[in-house]
Amino acid sequence: MATTVLFIFIILLASILQASTGFGFSLMATPFLLLIFEPREAVQINLILSLAISLTLIPKLKNAIDYGLLKRIMLGSVAGLPVGLLIYLGLDIGKLKLTIGIIILLSTILLMLKFRIKQTKGRDYLVGGISGVLTVSMGLAGPPLLIYLTGTDTEKEKLRSTALAYYLFIYFMSLVSQIIFAGTAKITWSSSAYAIPLIIMGLLLGHFLFKRMSEKVFMVVIYIILLFTGSQMLYNSFG
Repeated sequence: MATTVLFIFIILLASILQASTGFGFSLMATPFLLLIFEPREAVQINLILSLAISLTLIPKLKNAIDYGLLKRIMLGSVAGLPVGLLIYLGLDIGKLKLTIGIIILLSTILLMLKFRIKQTKGRDYLVGGISGVLTVSMGLAGPPLLIYLTGTDTEKEKLRSTALAYYLFIYFMSLVSQIIFAGTAKITWSSSAYAIPLIIMGLLLGHFLFKRMSEKVFMVVIYIILLFTGSQMLYNSFG
């Protein structure tokens, strides 16, 4: 019963964050799914649900997508997929949690220090490559893309829409790669199916909140999510 309640809470809250920020699902869901499922199952459940969310949201957001940027980060991510797959095939739960926690906390520090970077085509490809590695290995497409886009002062509508369009591509590619080379389990798909109604409820509420958030509140929410998730991952890794 406790596991079921935790699962419901994780999926509902993560869906709300995804709809309201454009990236919150994986960052919030992955650390806690690792408490319930085996590492490979947790990563695949995250990918399946993240893909479902992107499919649901993208029709409403396509007009705000930066298609030039989207194309470059997609191409870059293709180069990162093989590297990420090798990491995924050799997953160690302790090292996985520690790595995710460090990545998330470093991301947060850079954002809070008002990290700024000039956008170039070369950096677009590089960020896509890093994101590709992290997505197929850990189910985390968000941190590198989030740091880069906020660092270039991308406004929140474009950030949210372009990120969601990219996730649609990278989550699909990562999931297919994992299934082909590592297989999948029945519990992965049954758990994902149970989560769909929760996702729908979370997305509706998250979309409502997004319309009422200012840029300042938007960034504060991002900081809180990242700090909480990164700290939780480090705590779990040592525990």
